[in-house]
Amino acid sequence: MPLDVLFLVLFGAALHATWNALVKSGTDKSLDAAMVSLGGGVIGLAFLPLVPMPQPAAWPFILTSTFLQFAYFQLVAAAYRTGDIGLVYPLMRGTPPLLIAMTSGVILGEHLTSMAMVGVLVISAGVLTLALEARHGSRRAIAYAFANAVVIAGYTFVDGAGARVSGNAVSYTLWLSLPTPVLLFAWAVLRRGTRPVWNHVRRNWARGLLGGAGSIASYGLALWAMTRAPVATVAALRETAILFALLISVFILKEKAGIWRYVAGSVIACGVLVLKLA
Repeated sequence: MPLDVLFLVLFGAALHATWNALVKSGTDKSLDAAMVSLGGGVIGLAFLPLVPMPQPAAWPFILTSTFLQFAYFQLVAAAYRTGDIGLVYPLMRGTPPLLIAMTSGVILGEHLTSMAMVGVLVISAGVLTLALEARHGSRRAIAYAFANAVVIAGYTFVDGAGARVSGNAVSYTLWLSLPTPVLLFAWAVLRRGTRPVWNHVRRNWARGLLGGAGSIASYGLALWAMTRAPVATVAALRETAILFALLISVFILKEKAGIWRYVAGSVIACGVLVLKLA
């Protein structure tokens, strides 16, 4: 994998962990997830005049991904309501690379080298190891996490292909950021009413903008990387976000770290090295 792709995906992983921590630390997980999506949409709208329109072939991918992203944010909120970040985040992020690596040959016609496959497996194993530390979590939280893993794999395939046919990965990312918050807030207003939703937006707009900036930048970097490298390897490398999530959980959220976190960190680092050599 080219060195510039490697470092930019790692930077995007750090941003991804940051916005997930913002959602986890918030008081209302569903609306906080929607706020992150809204913040990304606001930032995307501001930069749209600077990029070309996606190619017409990209619009079906954007439409499909919008509904998958809606499901993703709903499941993120549900998982964080019912389980600790130390359990659900590794399950949500460690499983998709395995699903993608096993099916990318059939879906995208991409066949990984043996070394790249080893790197994907090592990173996923390292991420999933973290769930051992919180293995006594609720069955509901685990079910939400695994369901979201399937959704993540689905939109990764859709957006990886969509970014390639769009002609411009940045343009694809910015347009993708617009319809998802519309769905999320329409759903929130339908369930809760306008006033509670507006009050949350008014109190948490800064959190939404910060998280949205991290979200759109993280995903934009990943989609750009997918135009330069196989989708499965980028998806696996992106899950190094768990390393940054660990640092945030220990030093900011003040969660205790057991031996499995350090074991997992070492395994993930080895996987990154293998991907670099692939």
